[in-house]
Amino acid sequence: MLVPQLTHVPVAARNAMRDGPRDSAAHLRHAAAVPALGEIEIGGKASRESAGESLTVMAWNVERLRHVDAIATTIAGRAPHVVLLSEVDKGMARSGNGHLLSRLADRLGHSYAYGVEFLELGTGNEAEQAANGGAENVEGFHGNAITSAVPLLRPFLVRLDAAGAWFLPEHGQPRIGGRMALGGQVMVGERRVTVVSVHLENRTTPAGRADQTRHLLDAIDRYDAEAPVLIGGDFNTLTATYEERHADPAAWQARIDAEPDRLMCPDRHEPLFAVMAGRGYDWRDANAFDRPTQRRPAGDRTPTGHIDWFFTRGLAASAPETLPAVLPDGSPSADHEALVVTVRIR
Repeated sequence: MLVPQLTHVPVAARNAMRDGPRDSAAHLRHAAAVPALGEIEIGGKASRESAGESLTVMAWNVERLRHVDAIATTIAGRAPHVVLLSEVDKGMARSGNGHLLSRLADRLGHSYAYGVEFLELGTGNEAEQAANGGAENVEGFHGNAITSAVPLLRPFLVRLDAAGAWFLPEHGQPRIGGRMALGGQVMVGERRVTVVSVHLENRTTPAGRADQTRHLLDAIDRYDAEAPVLIGGDFNTLTATYEERHADPAAWQARIDAEPDRLMCPDRHEPLFAVMAGRGYDWRDANAFDRPTQRRPAGDRTPTGHIDWFFTRGLAASAPETLPAVLPDGSPSADHEALVVTVRIR
């Protein structure tokens, strides 16, 4: 459902969800009672009538969008027609409790569509909780977005995960919802092109991400099987489970050392690439492979890889770039770099 504003969930209701039973059955009940999980908020205003014969697209996991002004400057520097965003907060204490997407769209002269990945029942991870001074979330929304300088047609939302694992006590960040994708269509010449912003789960197996990918591609084909497609976002192609990567950091580092290109070229370890190829999607021309797409603060030596991607079907891709996510002082504006590509109809 398209709405001008997501349906608010009162603080008392959020606290009751957080403080009640934290099991899968409770998650299903709560998710069914949150209208915002099925809504797409529409706002802003497109500043251009059409993209012409080519479309420039940026994809970026903006890590809450807390550094909205620096991020807007980076995006404006490439003037993309469409921006595919993940990890966008709305009314979250950790990012100032504002509507940052609306502010970004206004800066860019874009319209926007916003879908909720999670209703956050807490105020973030341990570091975020420690830094927010005890503030409470005004809305608690966190999700994916598309901003567009040209009209965005027929927005749609695809929920990729209904298991509710993030709601369970062992995850430490109580959330209602799951990973999702947000899409729509823009005109390129005389053709509609489907554009999709996606965020796959990091705390699952490579096979689990492949399952999410199949679900997404099936949904895209139901939406419009004939239109060319560009999918962009954070695919979390980390090549192993969360437990394998974190239970024994030395062992994980030894695996990386034995396969130095493992995280930069993860297709041998992430079956979602074979799923994409089998459905007619390509990634080789749409992505730059010059640097990792993960960004760490200075001094953090955690292995990084290429986990953000564009995939295209029916489109010719050119001029892929990986743009650094930095503030004026050189510190990170987000923990992922930004991706850019230009596409034309084949």
